[in-house]
Amino acid sequence: MAAAPFRINVADLLKRPGAQRTVSIVAPLAGLEGPGSAVPADAPLGLDLTLERVSEGIVVRGSVRARWAAPCSRCLSPVGGDIAVHVDELYERTPLEGETYPLEDDICDLEPLVRDAVLLELPGVPLCRPDCAGLCGECGADRNAVACDCGTSEPDPRWAALRSLDL
Repeated sequence: MAAAPFRINVADLLKRPGAQRTVSIVAPLAGLEGPGSAVPADAPLGLDLTLERVSEGIVVRGSVRARWAAPCSRCLSPVGGDIAVHVDELYERTPLEGETYPLEDDICDLEPLVRDAVLLELPGVPLCRPDCAGLCGECGADRNAVACDCGTSEPDPRWAALRSLDL
């Protein structure tokens, strides 16, 4: 069951074609985790939306904002940032699988919309900075903070044939 802040009763809009309502929500939503980053469970998301009655149902337009956090993919230091996603989606009583969202019992459940929008925007390979040198594969030292001499050894000769490939 979706959290109450993300369930919007639209019975009044359904009675008046062309009617609009603005909705602002600031609430956390647990479980927003992508392959490389996540929105902390206690971090509030910000939604600024306009709900409009159209012939097919309710159109939800606006923006969703979230703060994400993750370890850097190269050096594992904490990194984070903000995302803002524009949404423009249709809720209808007979939704098309993968194209529109369900309008059930005069309720627009915004949770699936928010999840879809935020998860697609989360960085898959977060970096603390574009030129992050990462960790040394031999000693584990953070190459952004210290220089190590581990990378000066001769490469494994079994991989020599691959070096000649032009990719």
